Amino acid sequence: MGETVHYSFVVIKSEGDWHHSNDGVDLVVKGPSGEQIHDLRDKISEKSEFTSHHEGIYRFCFTNKSPYHETIDFDLHAAHFVYHDEHAKDEHFKPLFEHIGKLEEALYNIQFEQHWLEAQTDRQAIVNEGMSKRAMYKALFESSALICVSFLQVFLLKHLFERKLGQSRV
Repeated sequence: MGETVHYSFVVIKSEGDWHHSNDGVDLVVKGPSGEQIHDLRDKISEKSEFTSHHEGIYRFCFTNKSPYHETIDFDLHAAHFVYHDEHAKDEHFKPLFEHIGKLEEALYNIQFEQHWLEAQTDRQAIVNEGMSKRAMYKALFESSALICVSFLQVFLLKHLFERKLGQSRV
């Protein structure tokens, strides 16, 4: 009640392929008790305002007389201050400060969670690096053990065949 209501609309698209005309839409603005506030006919675009005199739901009814579907961009804004020279008071700032405090707490919680996740990621990176080093050392140890066992096997087989050949010559 007592607030300035600004509204605007533009017919931005018509669905007909070959249809291009300046046929507009009709807009009727009605107040909470059904009284007609504005009546606009055959408009393609309009920007206007009115002051609400009653509390309640205001209806903006568009009518399209064209046989084609039309897309309308509609914008509505209800101004809080009736007079432009009216200054903000302390009771206007209290809810803002409460919301700012809630946002600050939410941001702190997000930063806290983000820091925890970064620490967890760093820890996992260290564990993964240690595991990969251990896996690499184990693979090197196993490879060197296989090489040593292969040399030992070659040495033992060579030594065994030399003995057998040496005993059979006698």
